[in-house]
This record gives sequence, C-alpha cells and structure tokens, in this order.
Amino acid sequence: MPTPEQVVLVDDAGRPVGVAEKATVHGRRTPRHLAFSCYGFDAAGRVLVTRRARGKRAFPLVWTGTCCGHPAPGEDMADAVHRRLEHELGVRAHDLRLVLPDFSYRASDVNGVEEHEFCPVFVCSLDGDPDPRPDEVETWEWWGWERFLDAAAGGELSPWAALQAPLLADTVDPRTRRTG
Repeated sequence: MPTPEQVVLVDDAGRPVGVAEKATVHGRRTPRHLAFSCYGFDAAGRVLVTRRARGKRAFPLVWTGTCCGHPAPGEDMADAVHRRLEHELGVRAHDLRLVLPDFSYRASDVNGVEEHEFCPVFVCSLDGDPDPRPDEVETWEWWGWERFLDAAAGGELSPWAALQAPLLADTVDPRTRRTG
C-alpha cells in the first residue's frame, strides 16, 4: 500500500512545526502548511495556465497558474516544483527561480474547503506543450501576460493566482522571465 502524501505544517513565520497527511489537512479549518506555486513561460513570453481537474477536492475547475503543490517533508523546494511539473503536466522546467519567497494566503472555495498556505512562488521556462494528467488538470492554455493579469483582476483565477499576479507583474518580465 502506498504511503499517504504528507505536508509540512508551518508556523506564522513559515518554519516547519510538524507534518500531517495531505488528505486530512484540507477542510473547513486547514492548518497552515507549506506549498508552492509556479508559473511557466514559453519563449514568446506566454504563461501556461491550467484549469484544475473536476475531481480536485479544493477549487475544482478553477483556472490558476501553471502548477501548485506541496513539498514532502525534507524535500528541497525546487526539487518539489520540478517533481510536480513533471507529474501534473509532463513538462521539464529550466531556469527555475524563486521570485516571491514570502507569499502566504488563506482562501475558501464554494464547498467550504480552505487553503491556508505559506506558498513561495517560482517562475521557469518551458519548452513545448504539456501532456497533463486528467486527475490533475482539466485543460490548459497559453495566455499572453496582459490576458493573465486581466483575468486575475477580473476574478477569473484561483484566489492565490489572483493575489500573486500583481506581485508578479511588479517583479517578472514575461519576455525574459527575469526579475527586476
């Protein structure tokens, strides 16, 4: 029998304070835990956006960034990002960079499932189209940067992507995926 996936519980400063089974933490009152978001760009500066699979417990069928996930206890965050990009989307990232190290949020979906995450944000470059797992991603599209920012401002994205977008707009040049 496979080992249940675990998440790292964190305090208000993002320091690890324990672990819990992922299946038990996402509910109406979710303990704060470690996660990440990643935005992948192609050579034209378009960002890969995904629509979460309908079977997802939290925020099903919601458009969001390229990939989100949780590092396993003791796993390097960059390794976790690469693992999830390959698992969810069948893509390999290059030029992975941490751009928002202290991002954190709390949000509940219409079903009452809460996300409460210390969620550093990464950007990377991607070559080619994804081949997503249907249990992770309903569909995907390459969007221009302005369309992504407009969708975030218009409430069309996940709460975390909507909060991250203006911060990314201040720190990331989508043409080069470089900060500054």
